Amino acid sequence: MSNNNTVQQTLNNSETLSNLIVDCIQDIKGLNIVKLDLTEIEDAPTDYFIICEGESTTQISAIANNIRKRVKDETGLYASHYEGADSAKWVLVDYFDIVVHVFYPETREFYELEDLWSDAIVTEYQNI
Repeated sequence: MSNNNTVQQTLNNSETLSNLIVDCIQDIKGLNIVKLDLTEIEDAPTDYFIICEGESTTQISAIANNIRKRVKDETGLYASHYEGADSAKWVLVDYFDIVVHVFYPETREFYELEDLWSDAIVTEYQNI
């Protein structure tokens, strides 16, 4: 397989996974969902950030747990890293190429990831 095909396959897999993750967030009524495409940014820690928020720590935990369960069940992938579940003000779910941040609104505002990565290509998703 040529290198160009490998790159295209990786992008297709990332797109499929990101769509699944967004669907998982929407299942639990996550709010203000954005995807930051970091692929063109040198030294970015990942290819994509998916950022959303929940209205309570219970909802934040439910969103993160739904992502982990459905991604495992539907793709066989396990998160390489998962943290923040104890306080559920900011839960991070890491799939190497895609890192999901599930925030409490005030915590999201404080860390301003969208501003920090303002060079990223932003895709916004409608609240359902």
